[in-house]
Amino acid sequence: MDLGLRGKHAIVTAASRGLGLATARSLAREGVNLTMNARSAEALDEAAEAIRAEFGVEVRAVAADFNEAETRARLMDEAGAPDILVNNPGVRQVPTPYAEITPEDWRYWLEVHFLSSVDMIQRAAPGMAERKFGRIVNMSVSFIKFPAQGFAHSHAARLALSGATASMVRDLIPHNVTINTVCPGLFDTDALHTNLHGHAKRGNTTYEAIVENRLQSCPAGRFADPSECGDLIAYLCSAQAGFMSGQNIVNDGGVYQGLF
Repeated sequence: MDLGLRGKHAIVTAASRGLGLATARSLAREGVNLTMNARSAEALDEAAEAIRAEFGVEVRAVAADFNEAETRARLMDEAGAPDILVNNPGVRQVPTPYAEITPEDWRYWLEVHFLSSVDMIQRAAPGMAERKFGRIVNMSVSFIKFPAQGFAHSHAARLALSGATASMVRDLIPHNVTINTVCPGLFDTDALHTNLHGHAKRGNTTYEAIVENRLQSCPAGRFADPSECGDLIAYLCSAQAGFMSGQNIVNDGGVYQGLF
């Protein structure tokens, strides 16, 4: 299927590895030019050069902290008039008992998972609306559908973003601008394995035991390849997806058992 994206331009954050990199690759395969962002200049430049070489698209690399307003302004300057925005916080976290979450923690995670993404949407969406094409995808986690113990600070901010964008879509979809949220589960990334090693250490058990537990809890019986998330996001950015907006799409191998 031709997704109708050739020649479009996308901003993808946390794009040097994991799901962000997979998303950048899936979009580049469709002929989308990219402005990629990550904190590590070395990893980002390596990823950007690999995409240029494989897909022949234009790639601009901005190595800076997405949580800084200056970085977000620079991303818009580099992209010019972006057609696609993929907000991917790319920040790893560990479980924290609710009683140990400080006011500073709440503010930090609100900045990471809510304020930064909302700021980028407000910067990019007006131009998209004027040009009558825009696709915005926020990367979240499947746990916003069934919040996990120990992540109150993260879930609160992610749910705030979903709530805010659910309201925004009504202003934007008449102009062919959509906003959707992808909620991935267990994807085979460095971040996942770092997280599982942390769980094993805190639970005084082995990494292998934690992996087996996670696989048993997943009806698909496996960790997903990052491309399975990247390709989903590419479709949500397609010309064909203009009627879908305001959705929180769980992609977790059947773990979530709810209907809504």
